Amino acid sequence: MKSNWKKCKISDLGTVVGGSTPSTKDDTNYGGNISWITPKDLSTFNERYIYNGERNITEKGLKSCSTQLMPKNSVLFTSRAPIGYVAIAGKEMCTNQGFKSVIPNENTDYLFLYYLLKFNKDNIENMGSGTTFKEVSGTTMKNIEVLVPESKQEQQRIATILSSIDDKIELNNSLNNNLEQQAQAIYKSWFVDFEPFGGVMPDNWQCIQLDEVADFIGGYSYKGNELQPSKYAMATIKNFERKGGFKLDGYKEIIPSDKCKIDQEAKLYDILVAHTDLTQNADVIGNAELLLCTDKYEKIVFSMDVVKVVPKINMPHFILATMLKSKEFKSHCLGYVNGTTVLHLSKKALPDYIINIPNDLGILSELEQTLKNIYTLISNNLNENIKLIQLRDTLLPKLMSGEIDVSNVDISTDKLSFSGGV
Repeated sequence: MKSNWKKCKISDLGTVVGGSTPSTKDDTNYGGNISWITPKDLSTFNERYIYNGERNITEKGLKSCSTQLMPKNSVLFTSRAPIGYVAIAGKEMCTNQGFKSVIPNENTDYLFLYYLLKFNKDNIENMGSGTTFKEVSGTTMKNIEVLVPESKQEQQRIATILSSIDDKIELNNSLNNNLEQQAQAIYKSWFVDFEPFGGVMPDNWQCIQLDEVADFIGGYSYKGNELQPSKYAMATIKNFERKGGFKLDGYKEIIPSDKCKIDQEAKLYDILVAHTDLTQNADVIGNAELLLCTDKYEKIVFSMDVVKVVPKINMPHFILATMLKSKEFKSHCLGYVNGTTVLHLSKKALPDYIINIPNDLGILSELEQTLKNIYTLISNNLNENIKLIQLRDTLLPKLMSGEIDVSNVDISTDKLSFSGGV
């Protein structure tokens, strides 16, 4: 341990705060303007700062239970189901009982505390106890021992290095969200509102079923013993975000058998549609995504819960993808869902979908190129984020242990370099 670092407890860095849930039997406890966060709100949250959860509570709800308002820049840490989600309060808020959050004191930099808790996630999780599920108590959280720089200024320098990487990651995510919105706006303008044609579908356009312009390929039915460390991965419904988007951490590494067909492999920019859903809200089923990043894997196959949509000759690929990523397609699919515990999409859902296209698909060539450019940019940003995440995750333990002297770090807006090397 470096001489200017000290061993202390989390309680030395700030006040550990729990949370609570107002009675759900009283509707007046909910629907107010007080942000109330649950672990579920962080389950698909990829940013650092959180501002709102799925539900707000009222002043009455706040006073009815033991939850308490925490100031902006408090660090939220889930203490059960599961342990270890971390976020920073972007404004004043409170949580349910699934948190042991920390309000940093005046000697603790809140961003440093955020990265410190991320670094110590496994250690904290190992301190949890319980039979049904593990939980970290308030007393345990307070007594977790950590190493920190004595100087708040050094904490801030360390946090600045890691934060500069996350700033770029979040900027790329924001750019990608904007690009997705642009693609959907183009789709709606051309194929729903017909704005380029005065708001009316031209006479030389037609309404056709999707199976006239696309083929559908079912995914690979795998066995459990095929799931093992590999250079190959399988895309599953876990890759599909509930609110749209493709999660790279949903890949399952696999060594597929010879029964896996060539057409059950997914290449860059292939169109995949979720055909199964484990959520009763049908959040995922019917979601369509372009495969925009293969991460570190040499080959991607897709599971039997996923269908690949392959455009037939002359049908523009990126236009078709944008059509299937639309709200209209999702709404259509929800009318073809069956099942109870596990939801399934009827095999008729995709073939029966009606799209509007011109008789001469050649007039869409410029539009196709525009959409191709948009999705190429998104793909590039995703690949850059992979490299940035690897850099951040490499630096985190080195910075949090004092292995890297932060005085040797050169930070600029477009690069990070180390005079002593990483």
